[in-house]
Amino acid sequence: MTDIVVPPLGESVSSATVARWLKKAGEAVAMDEPLVELETDKVTVEVNAAVAGVIESISADEGAEVEAGAVIGVIAEGATAKPGAAPKPAAAAPAQPKAEAPPPAPGPVSRPAPSTDNGPAATKAMADAGVTQAQLGAGTGKDGRVTKGDVLAFLAKPAAAPAAAPAAKAPRAPEVGEERVKMTRLRLTIARRLKEAQNTAAMLTTFNEVDMGAAMALRTEYKDAFEKKHGVKLGFMSFFVKACVAALKEFPAVNAEIDGDEIVYKHAVHMGIAVGGPSGLVVPVVRDADQMGFAEIEKAIGGLGRKARDGALKLEDLTGGSFTITNGGIYGSLMSTPILNPPQSGILGMHKIQERPMAVGGKVEIRPMMYTALSYDHRIVDGKEAVSFLVRVKESIEDPRRLMLDL
Repeated sequence: MTDIVVPPLGESVSSATVARWLKKAGEAVAMDEPLVELETDKVTVEVNAAVAGVIESISADEGAEVEAGAVIGVIAEGATAKPGAAPKPAAAAPAQPKAEAPPPAPGPVSRPAPSTDNGPAATKAMADAGVTQAQLGAGTGKDGRVTKGDVLAFLAKPAAAPAAAPAAKAPRAPEVGEERVKMTRLRLTIARRLKEAQNTAAMLTTFNEVDMGAAMALRTEYKDAFEKKHGVKLGFMSFFVKACVAALKEFPAVNAEIDGDEIVYKHAVHMGIAVGGPSGLVVPVVRDADQMGFAEIEKAIGGLGRKARDGALKLEDLTGGSFTITNGGIYGSLMSTPILNPPQSGILGMHKIQERPMAVGGKVEIRPMMYTALSYDHRIVDGKEAVSFLVRVKESIEDPRRLMLDL
């Protein structure tokens, strides 16, 4: 017998949700054949068969919360499926609280005493949510241990109403023309992290506008030669990555983060590039962007974009970013206030290039203009630094020769 084991899930990720079993108990599998999809806070992970044989049993149903290293099924090595054999029923999933189940009524039923020896996933979830052991009481785990599922179930419960208030109203039934779809783990994580950014950071946004004329002219002049030599198209994103790298070197607080009562300054620039994937917004990271040229940046962004569209991003592609750029302009956005990507302290918003009448040398000219926005954490970044950072980016884009000469 060979166990089906949850693989390591990556940096800062200790648990996953069983999203979908691709095989059933009793079915034959080949070596390296995908068995199950696990959904983490960041990406979907496939678990493949370590040996050829038959699925002997499944011990974690779809929707169950599992930790790295957990056994979620067994393969009978070398066995063959019997024709017409009914699949074995799935074993009970690990203790998983049901959000809809009513709390146990008080009475003489014996329950284990609360345990303080909880797993790392539960401990982290409690810390993130600000929930104490006393609030949760005994968990559903062995010896009363609290699981991450217990924390999520506690957070899903509506706040207790005052005694004199009427009972909480049940969710209304769907009306004609409505459809209710359970949020994916990724969408729930996006929602949690965006709200976390609003709740924890002293977030402000400063705006400026950039004349894109010089960058557009340079791109037009050299785009064919650039693509012929490097095998990749020259886009505006590489201009902004280079401009942000230069500004981050000058204003390192924008590339820093808060850890407890300390500020962590990063000596490298790991640039997050926000892209829309099939499951929602993701931010893959171009590592050591400060060491890259235009061609290397374009190739890295293109590769990560393809992986995002194909749902093939790995955990290592999404972790460790120190600053983020998001481009709402590709969807037609003229101006927006981007939300920080915790624990980062800055995010640059690019927008649609729009021709507008501008005063140039005492005359009115029609110029291709772009509004830019920098959202920043005021706990680390002062207003003067934020405005100066954005002006530095503006200057680099309006005179791209500065980027070529590292000025």
